[in-house]
Amino acid sequence: MKLTVVGCSGSFPSVESACSSYLVEADGFRLLLDMGNGALGELQRHIGLYDLDAIVLSHLHADHCIDMCGYFVARYYRHDGGPLAALPVYGPEGTEERLTTAYADTPSPTAMRSVFDFHTLKPGSFEIGPFSVRTDRVAHPVEAYGFRLEHGGRTLTYSGDTGVCENLHKLADGADLFLCEASFVHGKEAIPDLHLNGREAGEQAERAGVRRLVLTHIPPWTDGERNLADARAVYRGPAEIAAPGRVYEV
Repeated sequence: MKLTVVGCSGSFPSVESACSSYLVEADGFRLLLDMGNGALGELQRHIGLYDLDAIVLSHLHADHCIDMCGYFVARYYRHDGGPLAALPVYGPEGTEERLTTAYADTPSPTAMRSVFDFHTLKPGSFEIGPFSVRTDRVAHPVEAYGFRLEHGGRTLTYSGDTGVCENLHKLADGADLFLCEASFVHGKEAIPDLHLNGREAGEQAERAGVRRLVLTHIPPWTDGERNLADARAVYRGPAEIAAPGRVYEV
């Protein structure tokens, strides 16, 4: 699997990065995990506007899904090449309604589904292209999911947004790469079931025995290097901070 960081900022875009969005490719299939603020523009640095094969949305906070409204425009009002087949989109219950409301003035109440083929996420396993995907609820104030993608004997786990929870540990168990949020600062923010801090991300990685930890979803007002140091204090494997445009072979 090839993982490209499209955007990795948390809460709102920074001057360096769009919000959460990650492109995963294998066997010519292109899957996007989340499409937060600014991600649609950045995505076009890596692939063509219409080259995606599927999208998965971890939850419906704006910093993970709002650029789907812009992508609706790009697909619905396409000016060349004729109509496109509806793109598979996997998201929590109510994804279509949330995006329609966010857009505010779609041409019809069902316009979103003419370009997006919506599938409702539930805990369990399913196939997307060449990927075997296992998903489960994680600890966040809204319905939110983490993901475990497997292909060719390799495993990528994406936390989405979460606090400490057992489901995240199960999804990350033995993963080759753990893309894990680290929004909070150890010793500063302590809100249960919302976000991880750097130390907690490191503890999750160490306990799960992952082979590589990549911290992501670090807001612009948070010192990423401090979160990385906190993670490295408890995780013995290689750890780094996600950066836009960075590519990982999993």
